[in-house]
Amino acid sequence: MSPAVQETEAAAGSGAGRAVVSSFVGTAIEWYDFFIYGTAAALVLGPQFFPNGSDLAGTLAAFATLAVGFVARPFGGAIMGHFGDKTGRKSMLVTSLLLMGAATVGIGLLPNYDAIGVWAPILLVALRFLQGIGVGGEWGGAVLMATEHAPRGKTGLYGAAPQMGVPAGVILANVVFLLVTQILTEEQFASWGWRVPFLLSGTLVAVAMWIRLGVMESPAFQAVEKEDRITRVPILEVVTKSWRTVLLAGGTFVATNGIAYVFMVYVLSYGTAELGYSRGTMLALLIAACPLWMFGMALSAHLSDSLGRRRVYVTSAVALLATSAIFFTLLDTASVPVMLLAMLLLAFILGCTVGPQSALFAELFPAHVRYSGATLGYQVGAILGGGIAPFVATALYARFGTSQAITAYFVVLSAISLLSTLVLLRKPHVAEPHVSETNALVLEATPLRADAAVDEPKTPEAVH
Repeated sequence: MSPAVQETEAAAGSGAGRAVVSSFVGTAIEWYDFFIYGTAAALVLGPQFFPNGSDLAGTLAAFATLAVGFVARPFGGAIMGHFGDKTGRKSMLVTSLLLMGAATVGIGLLPNYDAIGVWAPILLVALRFLQGIGVGGEWGGAVLMATEHAPRGKTGLYGAAPQMGVPAGVILANVVFLLVTQILTEEQFASWGWRVPFLLSGTLVAVAMWIRLGVMESPAFQAVEKEDRITRVPILEVVTKSWRTVLLAGGTFVATNGIAYVFMVYVLSYGTAELGYSRGTMLALLIAACPLWMFGMALSAHLSDSLGRRRVYVTSAVALLATSAIFFTLLDTASVPVMLLAMLLLAFILGCTVGPQSALFAELFPAHVRYSGATLGYQVGAILGGGIAPFVATALYARFGTSQAITAYFVVLSAISLLSTLVLLRKPHVAEPHVSETNALVLEATPLRADAAVDEPKTPEAVH
């Protein structure tokens, strides 16, 4: 083990607590920003920025702008992944937070179509694109700050912190929207109340920035820097040597992300327009499901440290396939208790599928290209999954007039992710418990050493 790695390993645990808190809080706030757009797209952005045409056309247009953020995410991931591997994780986390906050507040201040005409949707799309750039670099940095600070045997659990920030952001976004819709009249909400959640982002970003500025740089990056192993063009190395791994990693995430966005965004409009429930009722059901979503993340991440990533990942992927096949059938009963059961069940399974993801994605790539590799894999899954899912769900229901069309879409996504998981983790020893017996993201004697081959995931058996 080199002296640089010995030094950084000793420091790995010293800032672990603040790194985890920073990853959780910062991610929650960035995803609050990202999700309030999705909620607003389902509830109000259509008539505000796309007033010409039917209600369906306005909703489709609003969901199409939602997808713009996903198109931008790979660009944000590539840019921030590049600099995150060259200048450090921390600087990119600060940059992504500032960019997201500025774009979100900008949407809150943006005049609507009635005020400035066609410039309103144009500027909305531009700000949504900036949101996508910001959040595109957030996940990789937050995950690496958590996992690369993790003590031995807890890489999966620590890596779940930024993942848990996602449903925390959903809770925060929907609680704010629920309060605004309950306090204000329909006219007030449509006129100016929808802007309040966007403007609140400025205060939340300031809090997250204070926390993030106090976090130490990742020990793994410090080791790479001290040993002069920084790559000139990290993403080029990832794309040329690890493109199969990137595509398969993205494939494992397609169903989780796609179904999650239908769950978080489309179900709101489906429940109000097709099932006849109020906006407040649907928001309340979603909020109630999020704590179980977080619990599923923490549980599966912890189990992945003891049972192995492969076992937990495959089991969760099978469970998601089964759950996705019955979700809309339960929802269509239009019975609040049954709808709540459906929301709780899907939320828990979604949490289980994503809990070990941070550790697994980090373990697929060596430290000198890890930000670029993990981020690119994540964003491939995000754009093919969540980016188009609410739009596809809306179009499928409009075309076939039944939720079973959306169910079929869910099943296809789940099958793709299950197959990708089986291929990516096809060797029984991949990502088994002993990978986490040391700080695998720092030590050179682990599968994540900087000189390990990048095109296939490695384990101690393959290294020694």
